[in-house]
Amino acid sequence: MGSLSQIITSGGGGSILVGVGGVDGGALWLGCAEGSLLMSGVYVAVSASPLSLDEVVGSVRDPRVGGVVTFCGVVRNHDGARDVSGLEYSAHPSAEDVLREVAQEAVAFEGVHAVAAVHRVGVLEVGDVAVVMAVGAEHRGEAFAACRFFIDELKQRVPVWKHQLFADGSDEWVGTP
Repeated sequence: MGSLSQIITSGGGGSILVGVGGVDGGALWLGCAEGSLLMSGVYVAVSASPLSLDEVVGSVRDPRVGGVVTFCGVVRNHDGARDVSGLEYSAHPSAEDVLREVAQEAVAFEGVHAVAAVHRVGVLEVGDVAVVMAVGAEHRGEAFAACRFFIDELKQRVPVWKHQLFADGSDEWVGTP
C-alpha cells in the first residue's frame, strides 16, 4: 500500500482519496474536496487501525522542510497509582473535521509547511499508539512550537473520549462532556 502522501484523483467526482497502508493488509481511505489536502499541507484521520509513525512522517516531507517534529501518544500501564489494563477510545462523528480545523491552525504557524495527525479509536492495549502527529517546518523551533500547539489543541478540542480500563476491573471515562 502507498504512503499517506500519495494522492489518487477519483474519476469525475472532483474528490481526492488518500491511501494509508495498514497492518496485515488493512488500509484506511480518506476523502476530501479536490485540492484541499494538497493546498493546505494538512493530513488528518481518525482510524480504528494500528497507527504508523512512518506514514505520518512521510506525509509532511517537503523540500522546504528542514525540521520534522513528531509526537506519539502511547497507552501507558498506569494512571497515577492505578494499574491500567487498556483503553477504549470513541469519537464523535465530527472528530475528523475538528482535527482538520486544529491542523489548519497549526500549519498556519510561521515557517510550517505541513502537519499530519491520526488518532486511533477502538480498544487499545498497553503499549499501543493512540495518536501520531508530525509537523514539517523550515526550522526546528517552528516545528516544535507548532507540534506543541497541535497536540495541546487536539486534546482540548477534538471530541475523542477515553474509557480507561483498570487491572482491578473498574473503569473510568476521561474527557467526556
